[in-house]
Amino acid sequence: MTRTIDIARAAARLASYASATPLVPSLLLSRELDCEVFVKNETVSPIASFKWRGALNAILREHAAPRGVVTSSTGNHGQGVAWAARTAGIPAHIFLPLGANPTKRAKIALLGATIHDIGHDLDAAKELAIQFARDEELLFVDDGESDAVIEGAGTIGREIAQTLDAVDVVYTGMGSGSLASGVAIAVKERFPQARIVTVQAKGSPAMVESFHARRAIERPIETRIADGLVARVPARLALELLLAYVDDAIAVSDDELLAATRAMILSAQLLVEPSGAAALAGALQQRASFRGKRVVLIATGANLTAELFARLHDGTR
Repeated sequence: MTRTIDIARAAARLASYASATPLVPSLLLSRELDCEVFVKNETVSPIASFKWRGALNAILREHAAPRGVVTSSTGNHGQGVAWAARTAGIPAHIFLPLGANPTKRAKIALLGATIHDIGHDLDAAKELAIQFARDEELLFVDDGESDAVIEGAGTIGREIAQTLDAVDVVYTGMGSGSLASGVAIAVKERFPQARIVTVQAKGSPAMVESFHARRAIERPIETRIADGLVARVPARLALELLLAYVDDAIAVSDDELLAATRAMILSAQLLVEPSGAAALAGALQQRASFRGKRVVLIATGANLTAELFARLHDGTR
C-alpha cells in the first residue's frame, strides 16, 4: 500500500508542543484480567483527549500557514482542531451536530473557535462543513480521511512502542478509525506480531461492520453515551488502513461502556468518558483470549458530562 503516512516525522513536529503521555501498569486491572495491563493515558492534555495530535499535525504539515481551519466533530476532534488553531494563531470553525456534548462544546468555545450548531448527526454536519471550507477557501481537517490526522494519532502507538520492550495486544476505541489505524501502523513497525483490536459502540457499528465486510457500510447512530465512537458514513482512508494493519474490530453495548468506565475509575484510578473506556470494554469482552499476556489499553478521553457522571455515581444505566 502506498501512503504518505510518516509517524516519525509527525512525532518530531509535535515534540515541542507536548510531552509523551503516561503509560503505566495497572495492578488491579492486571489482576482482574489475569494478564499484564498497561494504560496509555491520553486524558492528560489541555483538551483531555488525544485529538490535539492529529489536528496540530495537519496544520503544521501545510507548506504555507492556512488562513483558517474547519472541521466537523461530535466534540473531541473539534476541541483538538480548536486548540491546534489557537496554538498556530489562526481562526477555527467547528461544525457540531445538534445536541452535541455540552462539556466539549463549552471547551471549544473557550478555545476561541466559531461554533456552527447544525446537522442531525456528525456526517450531516460534515457535509456542511466541507462546503463551508470550500466556499471560504479554508483548510478542512478531516477525521478519518486525512493522512496528517492519522499520522498524529499514530504518535500514540509510537510512544507505546518506544516505551515497552514487548506488546502482545493493544485495544483502542474507534469512531472514524484514525486512531486505530495510526496506532496499528506504529506499533506493528516494532512489534509486527502484536494484535491491534479496535472497539466501537454497538449503537454506531458502521466501521466495525465495514471492517468485517471489507467494504464501506453505512449504519445509523443510536448510542446515547458514546459520541466519541460514532460514524454513520465509514471513512474510506481509515477503513483501508484498518484492513491492512488492524487485527480485529468489535462492538460493545452502552451498558458495557458504562461498566468499563466505572472499572477505569475504580481499578485504574482514572476518570474517563464512556468513549474513553472503550478499550477496556473490548478487553473485558475478549479477556479469555489473552491471559498471561501484555495488554495495552488506550484511554482516549475524559470529557464527561455532568449527567453521565451522575449515572456512574448512582449506578444507573
